[in-house]
Amino acid sequence: MNTISISQLKINPSKAISEALDYPLAVENRNKIEAYLLGKDLYEKIVSYIEDFIDRKAVEETDFKKGKDFEKVAKSLQI
Repeated sequence: MNTISISQLKINPSKAISEALDYPLAVENRNKIEAYLLGKDLYEKIVSYIEDFIDRKAVEETDFKKGKDFEKVAKSLQI
């Protein structure tokens, strides 16, 4: 993983952002990682993955035998 000091980040934030587009960039303060900088696309992929995981988990844990018939629900909602 690539790293950048907080001083370098302050000096050239545009360069840091371009380096973080494909892979996370660790931001160090006094040789200790304090944060990670993620590019927009990578952040959105991670959020999408987490949302998909949560949805799959909900489907796995749902007891569909307790559910209502779709046709009856749709009819009651007039759709």
